[in-house]
Amino acid sequence: MPAKPLSRILLFLLFLALSAGAPAEEESDKPFAEKHVVLQISDPNPFKQTLVLNVANNLLRHYGQDRIDIEIVAFGPGLRLLLADNANVNRIEGLSSQGVRFAACSNTIRAFTKKLGKEPELNPHAVRVSAGVVRILDLVAKGYVLIKP
Repeated sequence: MPAKPLSRILLFLLFLALSAGAPAEEESDKPFAEKHVVLQISDPNPFKQTLVLNVANNLLRHYGQDRIDIEIVAFGPGLRLLLADNANVNRIEGLSSQGVRFAACSNTIRAFTKKLGKEPELNPHAVRVSAGVVRILDLVAKGYVLIKP
C-alpha cells in the first residue's frame, strides 16, 4: 500500500480515537455546545419540577440553545414531571423544541405500573432509559455537569 493512503488511514483512525472521548457526541445533535448539563429531578414536589424547568430555561437564555446541551433525567417520584398529564406539558414542549432532552427511568415506570395496575402514559418528549441514576452516571462520565436543583 502506498505511503500516502496509509497515512490518511492512520490519520483518520487517530481522529476517530481522539473524538471518541468528546462529551455527548452520541447523545446530542449540538456539536458546538460549550456546556453539557444533566439536570436531576427525583422529587415529586411541583415546586421542584418547576424549578428544574426554570433552570433549563435560564441556561438556554444565558448560553443560547446552540451553545448548551441539556438533558433532564427523571426517576423515582420525579418521574411525575414526565407523565403525560403533568401541568408542565407546555413548558416541556417549549424546552424540547430548543433541544432539551428528557429521560424517563424505566425502573420507575415499572414501579408505577405495578402500583397503578397499568403503565403510566409518558410525555411524548420523554425517552425511556434503563435506569435514571445509571443515565446520570453515564452522562457525567462523558463530561456532563450534574445539577440537582
